[in-house]
Amino acid sequence: MVTKINNSIVKMDTFDELDNRNITIKHAIQILNQQWRLNGLRPRTIDSYNYNFKRFVEVTKVEYLHEINNEKIYQYLSSFKNAKDTSLHGRLKQIKAVLSKCHDNGWYNSKFWTNIKIKVNTSVKEATTESELALLLSLLDKSTYSGLRDSIAILLLYKTGIRIKTLGALREQNIDFENMLLKLQGEIMKSHRPLILPLDDEMCTLLRELISINDDVRKEHREKNDYIFLSNIGVPISNTVSPSNLIAKNLWVYSNKWNLKNINPHSIRRLYAHNLVKRGADINLVSHALAHSDLSTTTRYLGLDVDTVAKNLRDFL
Repeated sequence: MVTKINNSIVKMDTFDELDNRNITIKHAIQILNQQWRLNGLRPRTIDSYNYNFKRFVEVTKVEYLHEINNEKIYQYLSSFKNAKDTSLHGRLKQIKAVLSKCHDNGWYNSKFWTNIKIKVNTSVKEATTESELALLLSLLDKSTYSGLRDSIAILLLYKTGIRIKTLGALREQNIDFENMLLKLQGEIMKSHRPLILPLDDEMCTLLRELISINDDVRKEHREKNDYIFLSNIGVPISNTVSPSNLIAKNLWVYSNKWNLKNINPHSIRRLYAHNLVKRGADINLVSHALAHSDLSTTTRYLGLDVDTVAKNLRDFL
């Protein structure tokens, strides 16, 4: 359906033949939730969008989509007293994400919210060092199941750059030993896009060893699953009490126990990215390997500010 609002042509979804003067916030959110679920968004992400937008509605008292404007968005942001810029930036980002989905559905004819920005001064997080990582691996007791499992998990993070949640979701079917590949389906990726990464001989050997030991662990505790990384009682590490997963929790424990400065899943992932660059990979390849949505995310990840990029590009003039 096509309708005219304020002399502008607006394309509407066929399932909802209304212009945004008649679309209630409640009805719009119901439709968005259906779309998000069908698009494969994580339940936690959907819940966060809903919580934030519900707060937005409570503060601004809006009932219909057409009532939302920049003034209402500023009103909402101003309701957070003494909030950090990073917190406000996160709130604004989620509001924009919801409104952008409304725009995609044809309920707005322009993205009027794009000019609203919150400047956040973020320091570049450091990558871990090769020496720190080597020290950690040397300190782990690989004669125990947890020590061996954690050392293999750390090496896999280091050699593939995958996210910690993806690591926790890995199953035996994700390892193609014949072709030495790590095959990641979209549903276990933050980007929701599949990715294939190479594995070396050492990594394949270690993963085979872990899978063999896992069979004994599951049998002992009468568990049935095919996950790669398990707890000591045979359940997937993502099913444990840690807010992320057991490997992430253990990295924090190791960092404090042995006074390691910068050991965490993100710092290991950054080391992987830096190593790719050192070996001559261009930023497009690095971005693809990290499964980033755009190059700007990769440049921030590598700590490349705009001045550094401009300076390095001058060498190619």
